[in-house]
Amino acid sequence: MSKEGKITLKGKVVTALQGGQFKVLLENNVEIIANVSGKIRVYKIQILKGDTVEVELSPYDLTRGRIIYRIS
Repeated sequence: MSKEGKITLKGKVVTALQGGQFKVLLENNVEIIANVSGKIRVYKIQILKGDTVEVELSPYDLTRGRIIYRIS
C-alpha cells in the first residue's frame, strides 16, 4: 500500500488499553483505537494518558490508526 493515501491527524490519548493499543481523541472529536508504530516500540518511547500524539489513518478504516509520533 502506498503512503499517499494515509491521513495524518493530531489527537490526545484518552485511555491506555492492553497490547500497545490506545484510545485517542482526535482533533475533530472522533475517538479511535490506535496501535503503536514499530519505531516507537523499538526505541521504547513511552506513551501515557494525556499525551498529544500524531496518528496515521487508512482511508479504508477511519476507526483504527497508528501512532507515529509523540508530541508531548
